[in-house]
Amino acid sequence: MGTLPVSTEKLSSFVRTARTEDVGPVVGVQVAAWRDMYASVLPADVLAELTGDEAGARFAEQWLDAVEKPPTGKHRLLVATEERTVVGFAAIGPAEDSDRWPGTDAEVYALHVDPGHLRRGHGSRLLNALVDHLLDDGFHAVYVWVLEADNPLRAFLEAAGWRSDGARRELDMGVLIPMVRLHASISR
Repeated sequence: MGTLPVSTEKLSSFVRTARTEDVGPVVGVQVAAWRDMYASVLPADVLAELTGDEAGARFAEQWLDAVEKPPTGKHRLLVATEERTVVGFAAIGPAEDSDRWPGTDAEVYALHVDPGHLRRGHGSRLLNALVDHLLDDGFHAVYVWVLEADNPLRAFLEAAGWRSDGARRELDMGVLIPMVRLHASISR
């Protein structure tokens, strides 16, 4: 039998668990993604307030807690990297909605890729990694809240097989924003 060639190409894009030093870049991705995602549904002044320095400081505190003091062992913050730069992230854990059971249902609290790094596979890598972690933790279903209006995140998830379960809510961000809940069954 012949030998297989050994690849000398380094893996330049991958997903890993977030570390303390990732908090700043995660905030940067969140702010950029929010500016892009909410630009068509929020007035400019509201968007500026939600993505300004004060908001960034609150986000940093939340993500630092998520990394250093997660509420349970099933809460995770994952980051997608490209050439050692954080370009996306996903926050996952047990379901928080009252009509879902946190023992078998999981929630994606956040899933964002920097707008300048879209369509390079980072979202798919994050989605695959978060499903792997959720399966390892014993979950059988996962859901996420997304903008009801057409947007890249909703289109991406629907293309991956996620479907609306009929649940709706309004997110108060100074303006009421209609949201829908998408869900997917997961298994190996």
